[in-house]
Amino acid sequence: MSDPAFSLGIEEEYLVVDAETMELAAVPDEMLAAAKKRLGDNVSPEFRDCQIEIGTSVAADISEARADLAHLRGGLAEVADDYGLALVAVSCHPWGDPESRGTGKGARYDKIAEDIGGIADRLMTCGMHVHVGLGEDPELRTDLLAQASYFLPFVLALSASSPFWRGEDTRLSSWRLNVFDQCPRSGLPPKIESWAEYRKMVDTLVKAEIIEDASKIWWDLRPSEAWPTLETRIADVMPRMEEALSVAAFVQCVMRMLWRLKTENKRWRVYERFLIEENRWRAQRYGTEGTLLDLGQDRLRPMEELLGELEEMMEPDARALGCLDELRGTRRIAHQGSSAVRQRRAFDAARAKGAEPREALREMLRGVSREFMEGVQGGMPPM
Repeated sequence: MSDPAFSLGIEEEYLVVDAETMELAAVPDEMLAAAKKRLGDNVSPEFRDCQIEIGTSVAADISEARADLAHLRGGLAEVADDYGLALVAVSCHPWGDPESRGTGKGARYDKIAEDIGGIADRLMTCGMHVHVGLGEDPELRTDLLAQASYFLPFVLALSASSPFWRGEDTRLSSWRLNVFDQCPRSGLPPKIESWAEYRKMVDTLVKAEIIEDASKIWWDLRPSEAWPTLETRIADVMPRMEEALSVAAFVQCVMRMLWRLKTENKRWRVYERFLIEENRWRAQRYGTEGTLLDLGQDRLRPMEELLGELEEMMEPDARALGCLDELRGTRRIAHQGSSAVRQRRAFDAARAKGAEPREALREMLRGVSREFMEGVQGGMPPM
């Protein structure tokens, strides 16, 4: 059997806002049609009427992913601008009221809203999903699924972009997770020993007509229903494209490192879910500024230190995948602070200049909208 390709696919969900006021805005039918004409099936509606999603094509490496993501971000932003709208890549609107928004276009979202009841009233969050291609052997996917859970808190801390909710500082780096964790079949994946065990679990729910297929399983990390990939879903969406690519490279390197260890008759220790959940909470609360539990030494250590050690372990994999610069970019995020840190700094700076709280949030969100455009492009798709 050939080695996995470790190909990449990236999905991002965005909030659509009025370009002047930064207030949430419903995606006009005409805008969605224009976006689809320009970008094809790589753009689609999302759960709320003020959300829109893009998904890259399968990329052989991070360079291809960058070109595709830049094209999709830039093209969609230009279409939105034609309607006086802008895109913001944060996981929660700082003051928007989710209960005032309708569901997105499509019966699928109406069905989800009915299934999850009142939880749907709060569900207006945006994430980034990273697919890594692992080849046709399903047992490899379940093997890596158990081991890769250890790394999910790092992905969350690096990507955290939702500190504000309903006009208040939540004191969390990722409020999105607090909302999404209320959904069924969410959170860390359970311990699964084999592909047969996983399929039996899924098929039990399908046979009972609880779900149509495994796409309704919303774990932080899951085998994709449609592709031979593992899909990392824990990340907040990030305003800066290069930071998103660094987090994607980190996920890609994790998967290759675990595969490489397997070829050397080694493996990453599978820790108790209870302990991973503690680090998950700490990442959600403190983000890049906090500490995580070093499960090898049973003590708290700065997240940046632990990340540095992981990067050293994954350097051979980053070199093989051609994403060493992107992997090293995660250290810059950890050192300088995630989007959540920048948002708080921008809010505090605006308040220090005399802005009222709502206006300070508005000014902060304008900065986030500008970050979205860094390094993107419109025009023709990448060759």
